[in-house]
Amino acid sequence: MCNIRSLFTPLLAVLLLQSLVVDVSAQGSARPWQTLTGNPPLVIARGGFSGLFPYSSPYAFRFAMVTSLPDVVLWCDVQLTKDSVGICAPDLRLDNSTYISQVLKSKDKFYLVDGVPTRGWFAVDFTLSDLSLVSLMQGIYSRSDKFDGAFPIQTVQDMTTLKPSGIWLNIQHNAFYEQRNLSMRSYVLSLSRSVVINHLSSPEASFLGSVANRLNLNITKLVFRFLEPNFTELSTNQTYDSLSKNFTFIKTFASGILIPKNYIWPTDANGYLQPHTSIVSDAHKAGLEVFVSEFYNDVPLSYNYSYDPVAEYLNFVDNGDFSVDGVLSDFPITPSAAIDCFSGLGKNATPQVSFSVISKNGASGDYPGCTDLAYQNAISYGADVIDCPVQMSKDGIPFCLGSINLLSSTSIAQSPYSSRSKTIPEIGAGSGIFTFSLTWSEIQSLTPMMSNPYSKFDLLRNPEFKSSGKFLTLSDFLALAKSTSSLTGVLISIENAAYLIEKEGLNVTTAVLDVLSKAGYDNQTSMKVMIESTNSSVLMKFKDKKKYERVYRIEEDIRDAKDAAMKDIKGFADSVVISKASVYPDSGSFLTGDTNFVPKLKSYGLSVYVETFSNEFVSQAWDYFSDATVEINSFVLGANISGVITEFPQTSARYKKNRCLGDKELPSYMSPAQPGSLMQLIQTAALPPAEPPSPVLTESDVVEAPLPSSLATPPPTPGGGTAVSPPGTSNGLPKIGAGSFLTSLAMLFTILLLL
Repeated sequence: MCNIRSLFTPLLAVLLLQSLVVDVSAQGSARPWQTLTGNPPLVIARGGFSGLFPYSSPYAFRFAMVTSLPDVVLWCDVQLTKDSVGICAPDLRLDNSTYISQVLKSKDKFYLVDGVPTRGWFAVDFTLSDLSLVSLMQGIYSRSDKFDGAFPIQTVQDMTTLKPSGIWLNIQHNAFYEQRNLSMRSYVLSLSRSVVINHLSSPEASFLGSVANRLNLNITKLVFRFLEPNFTELSTNQTYDSLSKNFTFIKTFASGILIPKNYIWPTDANGYLQPHTSIVSDAHKAGLEVFVSEFYNDVPLSYNYSYDPVAEYLNFVDNGDFSVDGVLSDFPITPSAAIDCFSGLGKNATPQVSFSVISKNGASGDYPGCTDLAYQNAISYGADVIDCPVQMSKDGIPFCLGSINLLSSTSIAQSPYSSRSKTIPEIGAGSGIFTFSLTWSEIQSLTPMMSNPYSKFDLLRNPEFKSSGKFLTLSDFLALAKSTSSLTGVLISIENAAYLIEKEGLNVTTAVLDVLSKAGYDNQTSMKVMIESTNSSVLMKFKDKKKYERVYRIEEDIRDAKDAAMKDIKGFADSVVISKASVYPDSGSFLTGDTNFVPKLKSYGLSVYVETFSNEFVSQAWDYFSDATVEINSFVLGANISGVITEFPQTSARYKKNRCLGDKELPSYMSPAQPGSLMQLIQTAALPPAEPPSPVLTESDVVEAPLPSSLATPPPTPGGGTAVSPPGTSNGLPKIGAGSFLTSLAMLFTILLLL
């Protein structure tokens, strides 16, 4: 096997990486900070951009430099080889971040590490020459493995040749190396003669004390790293919890501390934040800077953050009481944007970009969908438009609920009405208990249930409120919206209209028109009314309402539409809702390109809304770096869409106000993803299988027969388990199926977890 170091071409890597972003200088935030020095918090890239690329790989280091704040610091966990060469690896054992177990088989050893018996492949047993055949891999199996095997192990000197703005070396196991006659102290002191080490950290007080008198502390800041509170620091024989109360001692050998984030914002057993501690203010009073570790976009966060990593960073740097002096992150693009673009934004900050934030069942990412809590919080979070998917009760009351099947969003399965189950193929596969089988009074007695679309990944939504709130009639929904000055409109969605007319005797379109009229929406001009449906026949019922915006929702992922279909859509709709994959298709959760469908829709004078935006990282392509803000930015700036339909309106509403969009030059961390660019960095053998192209929308997919004009006599409430024979499709056309984006992502993520 040839030397893997010779296979890597630095120039090619740089060119490819720079193609992913617009590399321009950040404008920086001039506002005052509550850090020790008054400067903005520092972004420290742990192993580079290790949330995507293998830790300390050339791509990881370079990508961190071009997507982060200009003063981003590259972090290296230093391990020593048998011949005293410093390499960057996240752990003493190389088998969790490299392919060493496959290259140097049967070379593993057994050692005591801090008193713990540990087996693995340790750097101390190999020379740098031995390791030349070993390539890097992603050590966290829930992350993409598509960049594995392409890069050699990097030395500290390799990292310094990239000329980063700052270098942070972490010495985690000095005592272990001393026991094997290797001196981290000698290595660091020797390196400091040729390399500027900006920060040097260690959890061993004795190590920092041993180098303090030999380093220029005006150049190199010594940082004492705290481990978990109940762990013991060996040189002092004190727990880290005890040392956190003795900053006077730490100040004798260090100028800063590095602490896990739970030292500042502890969480309770249920995953909710507790009041912050005084550790930051205590350390600042002692003259110590405070750096914080354990920031990852792709692990469950406290429920208080609604799976939004930007919100978490802001809670550490911009909470009104203090600001930490730096954050250690696997995804440095996110804290860069949080610090420069989103800190200091007041609730009344001026929007910097124009697009509509439309709720999906209200703020359904935080509260049971379509409840008063979901709508009230969507409004307070800054949604421009709140939505009501209209369902009909047995006694003809239109109300808001995300599905016609009560099993998906209520406790009906545990109620006295559980026997009213039946199967209706025209509505969907499988059995259900449908809204038109219960009166409004009966529906009001049901308990709402939180939607948890990613529960298979243990990503639950706000469990303290999983059964909170009450459902609203359409009339109540409209009254709530009308009483709120911050909203620009309401969106009313109507589905299954033909079935309800023909089989249940419920004319949903007439009911909606009547409620809108009685609520005064026909005469007012301040509140936009949007009527949404997947059926053109429904939208045609509103053709005389010239002030209403008719919204055609295309459920299937499509790549284009025939001109004849576009002309038909323009005849009954003012705007279109399409899926994310209809804008940016993906393969293996990597974006493959741009369909150019949005510009085509806009060329016909149609506004384009895209759904559904969620904060959970498993809902996003790898190109968005497990950050919902990056995804939103890529659609708003990259695709120029008219609005987002989101379960988490707070994230999108905050994005509208970010100050970086008002800069003359767009910083790289606020540049949209370039579809297909990450795919270019994957070795050919590792490319995900090509997906078949999405279909093209044709005229026959769009044209429908008019809705039935006569009402059927409502049938009696059926008994449990009764199947209803299908009388044929309501409009003569098959229903367009849902896209496969989330399914494909879920399958990939599950496979990665099992590796």
